[in-house]
Amino acid sequence: MLQRVVMPVTDAESWTVLDDDGSVLEPVESYLTHLAALERSPNTQRAYASSLKLWFEFLAVVEVEWAEVTVDDVGRFVAWLRAPAPNVIVLDGGTARRSPATVNRHLAAVFGFYEHHARSGVKVASELVAWKRIGRGSYKPFLHHVTSGRPIATRPVKLTVPRRAPLTLRREQLVQVLGAPVRARDRFLLALLAETGMRVGQALGLRHADFVSRAKQVRIVPRADNANGARAKLRSPATVPVTASLVRCYSDYMHTEYGDLDSDYVFVNLWSGRVGAPLTYDTVRKMVDRIREVTRVEFTLHMLRHTHATELIRSGVAIDVVARLLTHSSSVTTSQIYVHLDVEDVREALHRAGVWDRSPRPREI
Repeated sequence: MLQRVVMPVTDAESWTVLDDDGSVLEPVESYLTHLAALERSPNTQRAYASSLKLWFEFLAVVEVEWAEVTVDDVGRFVAWLRAPAPNVIVLDGGTARRSPATVNRHLAAVFGFYEHHARSGVKVASELVAWKRIGRGSYKPFLHHVTSGRPIATRPVKLTVPRRAPLTLRREQLVQVLGAPVRARDRFLLALLAETGMRVGQALGLRHADFVSRAKQVRIVPRADNANGARAKLRSPATVPVTASLVRCYSDYMHTEYGDLDSDYVFVNLWSGRVGAPLTYDTVRKMVDRIREVTRVEFTLHMLRHTHATELIRSGVAIDVVARLLTHSSSVTTSQIYVHLDVEDVREALHRAGVWDRSPRPREI
């Protein structure tokens, strides 16, 4: 059973897994404590706890001890996750209970779990340890000396996931969404996300000191003590530019609704709940639901980020610049997610580069 845990003093949230008699599964608890020490977000901890709950449920079904499993057992686990019903085998192209991407997320938790225990000195099957590509200061896995430090496969089991372009909004849909809010706070939040591509957690953690109007820039600062649980998903602060129109949107919000309210947070409760308390993910989700109902546009706040990044790339902005704006640690990540050009994008890029404007030279005989 998955169990939510809230610390009595700090209100910090974490998750654990209980067995059938309500006792804490110590091997899982050890790993989740490790994730918490690394300041992984509560959502990440919950996802990994959910995956390990499924793993231990499977081990109970097949009657295998967690420290005695083999790669074959992991393969059986994949089949168990995918089968829509007992005694059903999922063929290629068939309907599975869980997608390849979902199965891979569960496998990531399982292999991370075993890697943690291997580092802690627990004897487990060596092929279950997630071998990592070695960089400066990286952890060196078992038998590193045998491979002479050469990169080897990161996981022995992994499903192929078809690449899908991220969902984006058409221009007219974006105009509808941005024009729907009746409150200045909500208009500013949506405009901020659409213009900067900021994650909603980054926006909800903003303080007034982070929004530098005169310089037309916003600092995104990772903080572990946000009262609303907002996570920036950054290791170090980042600064992104904003337009004068967004600065005016912020000023309008400050003067018409925020007023003399004493709070460090930019986005706060103004009409319900504890006034002045930082806005929560749940409150924002309800706001999005209202806008969906009014506009009839099915969207998520993350689609604003996808739309912004896609438009930048289609406009010819260099991928490393887009990565910087999205606060990605590597432009490779940006490229893998957002370079999903269709034939018209390719045609436009060729015209922009002047490739198709040059007359072909006659071949010499």
